[in-house]
Amino acid sequence: MKYLATILFSFFFTATLFAQMPDAPNRAEGEGPYDRLIIRGVTMIDGTGSPAMGPVDIVIEGNRITSIQNVGYPGVPINENRRPQAEEGDHEIDAEGMYILPGFVDMHAHIGGSAQGTVPEYVFKLWLAHGITGIREPGSFNGGDWTLKHAERSRNNEITAPRIYPYFGFGMGQSGGINTPDEARDWVQSIHNQGAEGIKFFGARPEIFKATLEEANKLGLGSMAHHAQTLVVYNNALDTAEMGLKGLTHWYGLPEALFTDRVIQDYPLDYNYSNEQHRFENAGQLWEQAAEPGSEKWNEVMNRMLELGLDLNPTFTIYEASRDLMKERRAEWHEKYTLPSLWRFYQPDRRAHGSYWFDWGTEQEVAWKQNYNLWMQFVNEYKNRGGSVTLGSDAGYIFKLYGFAYIREMELMREAGFHPLEIFQSASLQAARVLGNDDQLGTIEVGKLADLVIVDENPQQNIKVLYGTGAIRVDDNNELKRVGGVKYTIKDGIVYDARELLRDVEQLVQERKDEEGFEITQPGLDW
Repeated sequence: MKYLATILFSFFFTATLFAQMPDAPNRAEGEGPYDRLIIRGVTMIDGTGSPAMGPVDIVIEGNRITSIQNVGYPGVPINENRRPQAEEGDHEIDAEGMYILPGFVDMHAHIGGSAQGTVPEYVFKLWLAHGITGIREPGSFNGGDWTLKHAERSRNNEITAPRIYPYFGFGMGQSGGINTPDEARDWVQSIHNQGAEGIKFFGARPEIFKATLEEANKLGLGSMAHHAQTLVVYNNALDTAEMGLKGLTHWYGLPEALFTDRVIQDYPLDYNYSNEQHRFENAGQLWEQAAEPGSEKWNEVMNRMLELGLDLNPTFTIYEASRDLMKERRAEWHEKYTLPSLWRFYQPDRRAHGSYWFDWGTEQEVAWKQNYNLWMQFVNEYKNRGGSVTLGSDAGYIFKLYGFAYIREMELMREAGFHPLEIFQSASLQAARVLGNDDQLGTIEVGKLADLVIVDENPQQNIKVLYGTGAIRVDDNNELKRVGGVKYTIKDGIVYDARELLRDVEQLVQERKDEEGFEITQPGLDW
């Protein structure tokens, strides 16, 4: 078992594990926090699930919201008598006609590593440019010390970065692995003392998994699990939820909990987990082996997970290339914003995680489309019954670019049946609840920290306006234009120009391309 766990841990993160990135540079971007900042005339989507309202003026003093004042009605002039009066030294943002939301949290956000060729500045700016003011780092595979240091630097606003919530990979730093419940408890105490905020699991023997969760819950640490196929035979998603697991990321382990006529996934007889196409091709057939929607088993599993309060963090976006490879490979943002090293990392490679396009065709994509239908039905029904669902992207793999992938996750939530207000609630309030800081973050309310997103289009009508590349619109004069893109991201009262951050990323990518004489080409088209 010790050998198996070591192999699994290494296999998943060969590209990034302990390949520590350089430190992020000191912050040179963003204005503030101000003694007093007034955002004028904005329409507010507050993250609670309440409908949009406005215009309102929002007053921020330092890094906290101190006033939200309704200043009129849509379609009529603002009532100047109702506005907070400006004082000497105030900074103001004229946001009339714009929309404001609470800052988004990416609940599955790897910072990257040497194999992708990413540097922190690149990743952090892409996140902030898309309104992401917080990230849960699942595994901290650049090394716990590195992640903890950058979490602290972000907390102090010494770097241009979202808030970082570091979850350590199970067993990280434990020489010889974790082989007994006592070793598990000791390890949890150790990472808690270091400052970790949670644990990311791939699997473990039941007695070790249980002991780890008991100790983590006693100390108030969060927990999340990707139930890897190599270890799901020990514990499926319901098993670990019963042990006290707080969150399921991706969906592995959930179909297995719904099996009625088998115990083990129906693997082909030539299957090899180390063959990435085998792994992902057969994962695309898992939901059809599970209990049918609405069946007794379906309801039994869902009801119990709801009782236990398990958070689902589906990361629909990271598997999307499995159902439409060409679309993801040709996403328009790759040209400007994808580093040459990251583009190379995405290409088919039998030695790399998530680069499984060895012979990917129509049959595999059709199976994955059917897989998505069932998966989305479960997640949407779970939400409708009162369950917690949060947004995560797992970007940096499988043609998914930081920031852009998170907005795409919102679109996929919409496809699954979520109302836009439910999506924004999942992106902010539900994430804050899981992270245990909803008293400080997650909604736009007086007394809370000022983590906010301002966009000059209505994101409810078209989520695409949140992409850094905006959305395409043809006006009444038949003129084509781009609209949207986040205008300002405010984190801890500091105002970042989102478009300026994107220009910085574009420049960094172009410099790398010029150094290498690189241009994006599609695989196999040079013959």
